[in-house]
Amino acid sequence: MAVYEITPNGILSKKPITFRDAKIQERSDLQRLLRDSIEVIAPDCLVIAEEFGDWDDSRRRIDLLALDTDANLVVIELKRTEDGGHMELQAIRYAAMVSTMTFGQAVGAYERFLSVSGRDQEDAATSILEHLGWDEPDEDSFAQDVRIVLASAQFSREVTTAVMWLNERGLDIRCVRLIPYADGDRVLLDVQQVIPLPEAEEYQVRVREKSRKERESRASGRDYTKYFVIAEGERIGPLAKRETVLRVIRYLCGKGVSPDAIANSVTFRKRNAFWSVRGVYRSEDDFIAAATNTDTGKRFAPQKWYTGDDERIEFEGRTYAVSKKWGGRAIEWLRQVLAAFPDHKVDIEAAD
Repeated sequence: MAVYEITPNGILSKKPITFRDAKIQERSDLQRLLRDSIEVIAPDCLVIAEEFGDWDDSRRRIDLLALDTDANLVVIELKRTEDGGHMELQAIRYAAMVSTMTFGQAVGAYERFLSVSGRDQEDAATSILEHLGWDEPDEDSFAQDVRIVLASAQFSREVTTAVMWLNERGLDIRCVRLIPYADGDRVLLDVQQVIPLPEAEEYQVRVREKSRKERESRASGRDYTKYFVIAEGERIGPLAKRETVLRVIRYLCGKGVSPDAIANSVTFRKRNAFWSVRGVYRSEDDFIAAATNTDTGKRFAPQKWYTGDDERIEFEGRTYAVSKKWGGRAIEWLRQVLAAFPDHKVDIEAAD
């Protein structure tokens, strides 16, 4: 890859350099800057620890430990070298070490990180719950997987071959290439995800998720039951739990029940079942833009909400999106809603 500048007189090539040439150190510069702008290499992640090493062998430390919006831990390893060294093996060891982390341990690690960062005024547990879109901790859904992000100036063939082989067998390892370029006194950074290729990532994620669920189902007996929604003589399904929730909510709202009344009818998760914005929107993009630009202080993550044109709910001048993130209590929440509005004769039934 190369970086060019378009000028009125031509297209000028920018000179690639090394981090050493740019006098950028691995820990004090690159790690520090990426820690505060982690979305550059790991979108939708919250850094909860730096130089994490809460185990007996204190010499081994994770550069950055993060949490994604699906409650997976993310091990992030950085190298400014030209081949990436053996960072994939190192990261796998770290992933295994943190794989048993609980929600409480994550909160403890984040509290220490906030303290060292001079952000003691932030409440670690609250910040993590808001990042996940949870009202309360859900250990059954926390850290069900550990992802790995490797960021380096280049990756050797040994590293890329090993990562592709491991990804084919169910791991989630991403390689992000960081190439600095000289532009006078400035340093530009070209950031490219090279494994998996972005255009193939969605397919690989689906394959990996299917394999993970099948493995978990066999090992732990977790409940992947699907449900039918039964209303006005129509039987819709079978549907996944979160889709079942969406169908029932849309039906009740269509009968005049407000989203606020639905949320208040349950004993838990009163605040994070819906994301609402004043106004009515013609398209999904318009709604996402409006939700993103609200001044609530919370960050809107579109992938965590049903925002499609046939999914949003319009009620009395506001537009609502229903959450996709329910942990293990979706059906318990939904049964409380159904019990609160029996006159509307809607029910759910587990599929065989």
